[in-house]
Amino acid sequence: MTAPARTQDAPFVHPEMAKIIAWYASLGLPDTTKIPLSEGRPITNRVSTHWNWPKPDMETVDLYVPGPTRGLPARLYRPKPGKLPVLLYLHGGGWVFCDLDTHDRLMRLLAVESGSAVLGLDYRLAPEHPFPAAHDDALAAVSWIRSDGAARGLDPARIAVAGDSAGANLALGLLVGLRERKLPQLQGGALFYGCLAPDHDTDSHKRFGGGAYNLTTERMRWFWNAWLGGKTTAPDIRAAPLLADLAGLPRLYLNAASLDPLLDDTLRLAEKLKAGKVPHKVDIYDGVIHGFMGMSRELEPGRKAIADAGRAIKEMLSA
Repeated sequence: MTAPARTQDAPFVHPEMAKIIAWYASLGLPDTTKIPLSEGRPITNRVSTHWNWPKPDMETVDLYVPGPTRGLPARLYRPKPGKLPVLLYLHGGGWVFCDLDTHDRLMRLLAVESGSAVLGLDYRLAPEHPFPAAHDDALAAVSWIRSDGAARGLDPARIAVAGDSAGANLALGLLVGLRERKLPQLQGGALFYGCLAPDHDTDSHKRFGGGAYNLTTERMRWFWNAWLGGKTTAPDIRAAPLLADLAGLPRLYLNAASLDPLLDDTLRLAEKLKAGKVPHKVDIYDGVIHGFMGMSRELEPGRKAIADAGRAIKEMLSA
């Protein structure tokens, strides 16, 4: 793992990334954390349509997974026939925004690259449903795969979890939660540019959180407040899993963007995993911003990151 050089010079921005940043600026979008959610969520979903084509064609099934309080919408992607390992995917969006459709192309691409089925989960969103709602929903999805997955052509003995941003938080929190409950552990996890603890004074926040690279420190403070239900006490380790003892977790794959305020979350996680002797691999992609994997139709590093992640997921599910 090599972190980007920390100099006072202007950081490298990939040319394709610079065009995308300019495109976002040209849209004149409002800050969705400062308008009603009834307006902000549709805006987020509408912008996502730009990134969600072309899509690999494959068998997909929309279904409901039994949840703690209600059925949870889910989508199962099968890239090929036969009994397949399964990747539970938890989408990003600050625990507040996004759904199965905003991440549809990314989940399809991960299914193709990993050769596994992907189960996308539409977990309950904050602030209406703060922690532990989404965490409990993820646990329910794992339980469903283990009890009913075989009937869907899934191998309940080969399960991994992945997520981006807030979804990476949920994925790592899920693995911690399984360990804390002494439940059978998954075979691994893939965490993409995760937000893992409510620490906004890191070097990467100071360098990249001012607004030049889309995601801001101010927005992250708002997201964490929504996720934690406005609590100011020390958060539960399942809600902020970077604070947990990580020893005993399964194999992990991490990636991060060099221009992301959350970069240090991943770098600090890697150090903790090393100290806890948890097998892991870390890839840092230079010149790109938070959320870059979702921009793969116009961004070569995004395409490479998906291929790299798919390879890592295939390896952990074949172990």
